[in-house]
Amino acid sequence: MKTRPGICARKRRYSTESGAISAALAADVTLRPYRCDLCRDYHLTSRTKGMRVLKHAHSNSDDEA
Repeated sequence: MKTRPGICARKRRYSTESGAISAALAADVTLRPYRCDLCRDYHLTSRTKGMRVLKHAHSNSDDEA
């Protein structure tokens, strides 16, 4: 994924992949971490079409019935 310099500068940076994964799993929306080609840190994106996404450990209300 190519990140433009202006986008990279506005996004939060995670120095480790595990930190980015933790933040993605804690979010209320589906996010995916990726390594930025510009800064070499990790960012999060909501673009997941055709990509592997992280599994949330939240329980569904369907499971509680």
